Amino acid sequence: MFPHKGTLCHMQNNDKYSLSSSLRESSNSARDAHCQPNFTVYQNDKRDEYELGAYGYGKNNVKLLYVHRENALHHEIREYEVDTHLRLISQKDYMEGDNHDIIATDSQKNTVYLMAKKHGIRSPEEFALLLCSHFLYTYEQVAEVSINVEEYPWTRHYVYNVPHNHAFVMSPTATRYCQVSQLRNESPQIRGGLKGLRLLKSTQSSFTDFIQDEYRTLPDMNDRIFSTIVMATWDFSTATGVDFDKVWCTVKDCIMENFAGPPDTGIYSPSVQNTLYLTEKCILDKVKQIYSVEMQMPNKHYFALDFSKFSKLVQGPNKEVYLPVDKPSGIIYARLDRKTLCARL
Repeated sequence: MFPHKGTLCHMQNNDKYSLSSSLRESSNSARDAHCQPNFTVYQNDKRDEYELGAYGYGKNNVKLLYVHRENALHHEIREYEVDTHLRLISQKDYMEGDNHDIIATDSQKNTVYLMAKKHGIRSPEEFALLLCSHFLYTYEQVAEVSINVEEYPWTRHYVYNVPHNHAFVMSPTATRYCQVSQLRNESPQIRGGLKGLRLLKSTQSSFTDFIQDEYRTLPDMNDRIFSTIVMATWDFSTATGVDFDKVWCTVKDCIMENFAGPPDTGIYSPSVQNTLYLTEKCILDKVKQIYSVEMQMPNKHYFALDFSKFSKLVQGPNKEVYLPVDKPSGIIYARLDRKTLCARL
């Protein structure tokens, strides 16, 4: 799932999932002060010259299908890909080759399956919270747990508008994922996410009045195709009383509401920046348990072809035939935070 896994004491930037440099960006310094006194450093003649930085280990890409059987024929399914990362209090496994405190990555894989069997699965966030709690409660040598879950986008099959009891279709409109990290004796940090939501509208978008100087070649565009692939992450201030499935749907609805607008007229966009901001504001307005939301909306360009050299064959302006251009492309991103401190409590 992750091209580069985030470390556990400092969850590093993950281009595939995370837009921020850290899930705990605002509290890294406090964490360092908390973590360091617990480390056991084994020294030899040279070891006092060095110190181990970020470290940890785990199991990646644990694939899981869970079938909830309401009765013999009516079923619900959820398919996940799970990463489990642990950071131990001691560093003796690295410094001395002492493996006594290591929970093997194969054991971590087995834990994913056993927790699903014992407790069932309701949402990616709840399952990640369950795994964090299990590892911290069961193993006193664990200082921090980080769980990443990606959900495969299965939807129920319909026959003449009637939902099928046990047939499903892979519908990858957007991919849902989450990251949950928890230090011992601290509250979990929960981040939800959405990626791969590719959108296009053929009008109601413009881009005009930007800097005019000797470097500019792009003309004002009063009516253009607006296309992007949305990636969004949002951080929760609490897990109490949160319906994570509903929140994910609300975020997706906010994206569509501010991109597409009403079905008959649509909604006007003066820039990708403005659409992105209005979407993030909509999310914070509707979900009070989210204190920060971050989005990327890269441009997927479609340029009208110039048929002026073919005046004998076609007449008039071209508003029908476009050339898709994927590279180079513009990238627009922003994070919107609540100003009040209590939003993080």
